[in-house]
Order: sequence, then structure tokens, then C-alpha cells
Amino acid sequence: MVYLCMCTFFLACGNAVQMEGSIPEKASRLKLDEATARKIFDLPTHCLTIEYPNKMGQVLGSVADLKGPKALRPIFYGCFDWHSSVHGYWSIVRLLKDYPQLDVDSSVREVLNAHITKENLEVELAFFKDENNLSFERTYGWAWLFKLQQELLGWEDEDAKRWANVLQPLVTLLSERTQEYLPKLYYPIRTGQHDNTAFSLSLMYDYGMATGDARLVEAIRKHSVRYYSEDRNCDLAYEPSGYDFLSPCLEEAYLMSKVMEKDEYRKWLLRFIPELFENDIKTLKPVAVSDRTDGKLVHLDGLNFSRATCLYGISGVLTELDATLVPLANEHLSFSLNNIADDDYMGSHWLGSFALLALSDR
Repeated sequence: MVYLCMCTFFLACGNAVQMEGSIPEKASRLKLDEATARKIFDLPTHCLTIEYPNKMGQVLGSVADLKGPKALRPIFYGCFDWHSSVHGYWSIVRLLKDYPQLDVDSSVREVLNAHITKENLEVELAFFKDENNLSFERTYGWAWLFKLQQELLGWEDEDAKRWANVLQPLVTLLSERTQEYLPKLYYPIRTGQHDNTAFSLSLMYDYGMATGDARLVEAIRKHSVRYYSEDRNCDLAYEPSGYDFLSPCLEEAYLMSKVMEKDEYRKWLLRFIPELFENDIKTLKPVAVSDRTDGKLVHLDGLNFSRATCLYGISGVLTELDATLVPLANEHLSFSLNNIADDDYMGSHWLGSFALLALSDR
């Protein structure tokens, strides 16, 4: 048995090579430890109150709309853009649940308590109801808001319950809009960036299942099957594109692992990415970033993390693939973990969330 050790921040993991006729050994995923949790935690807590630089992304209806980020989005104005602010909150909440000592003086709670108020939510809600911005952050930012709400609702904490209660009207609005939008989306969006349909639906599905949003779950299941069930031979050799932080092939495969029955999914995956059933997947290797001060080029670090999330998730359903997919996920995750600490702001404002997703998504 040959082992590949990868332990920048984490415990070593076995990369078992399957010998002919042997039973595959279950591989171990990389684990989050407190030191790494602290490094990830520090990134969003640093930028939640940083208003500039900021990428606004809205449509201006008139000169009255010329306002700064904090005036338009008093909850989610930091961390460069709306969706990064949202998943920054998710990272904080996710980590505080397991590592409350990260906020021993409650200073981070004070920020969240000051930001997540009914008054501030009314301002955010008004923006989403503006006729010029009905599709703002559709569906990527919406999905991260659902992920945040799922985390809050699953935490037995008085502050978390209050924050979830404050955010629920916006979550409900965007759940309804998602259900209205999916039938109109005749073809899924298959890019490797924010627009990717499969990534958003995967996060949204988890929220729906965890919180009992049955109508959302049924809409996602129905339209995922419509979008993807007939797909064949997704060629990993065409990935990645230069700005990708998502794998179009793997995001689709991960989503379908959630909405299909196991036996049906195995047959579908064999048609869609047969390479995943091979012992050595030569087309999936960690990708390198040439310039981490470039906000687009640094996306590739995120690709390593999101690939890891998908590979872990797929192997969690088809456990016979553990021996191949888990070590490959570990390799991708380890490759970019060093790059999330003390990095340039163009990467640090968001990369930690993607690393945490890979380490915590189950």
C-alpha cells in the first residue's frame, strides 16, 4: 500500500492504491483543526466592515440610486461584494459553532448584532424589490444566503436564532423567486464562475432539505433532472478555463448525487464522467495561480477547493470511489491551503469560505 502524505495544516491522509482483486480501503478526508479554523475565521472578520474597495453590481434607475455600499446594503456591505459578504458571515457562523473560543471577547458577535437588525434588513429587502434589480445576485448570491440561513437555523444559540428571524423575509423572497425562475431557465448555465447553475442549486437544495422548504426542494429536483439527466461524457480535459473557481463537470455531478437515487446516480455518473471510476484520473490535477493580486486569476485557488468539495461529496454517495476520489480531493485542498493566510485582499476576502466548504460540507 502506497501513501501520499499531505499535512500543511491538517492530519496526514492515506492515499490508498487499489491492487487488483483487493477490497478498496476507505480513505480519510483532511480535517479542520483549530489553528486553521483561526486563519479562516480571521479573513471575513477582518473584511465585514471594510466598505471599499467594493464591486456593487447593481443597475442604477436614477441619480437617487447613487449611494455607497453601506447605505444600500447595511448588513452585507463588506468583503468587496454582496455575495462575498454573505458567505463571509456563513464562515463566521460555521466556525463559531465548533470553535466558540475564536470570539472569546464577543467582539465578532457585537459586529453581527449591530449589522443583522430588522431595520437594516428592510433596507436590503427594499433593494431586492427594486424593479431594476430583481435578478441581482441570481442565483449565486441567493444560494449563499440560503447556506447562511441553514447554518443559523441549525445552531442552538440565542443570537443565531434572532439573526435567522431577521433574515428570513429575504430568504423567503429569494426562495419564491428561485421557484419562479427555474421553469423559465430552459438551459442550465455551465460556466466555471458565479453563474454556474449546478453550484447554486446544490447549496439551495441543502438548505431546503435541512429546513423543510419542500416546494424549493421539489423545484430543484425536478429542474435538475430536466437540465442534466441526459448529459453524457463531460470532458474534464477542457477544464479549467483561466478564471474558473468552479468545475462545470464536477459541480453538476455533485448536484445530481443529491437529487438522484444511489443506483440511478451510479449509472448516470458512469455515462457522464466515466473517468471517475478509474484508479488514476490523469485529467484532474491541482491548478496553479500565477498572480494572486489579480482578482480573476486567483479564482483558480478557489477551483482547487471547490473540486475538493465535489469529490468528497461524490465519494460520500458512491463509497466504492473513496480510494480514488478522497486522496484526489485531499491533494487539491492541500495544494491551495497555504494561499488563504495573509494573502492579497483579492483572494483573502473570499477564498477562506471555499476552503471551509470543502472541509465542512457533508
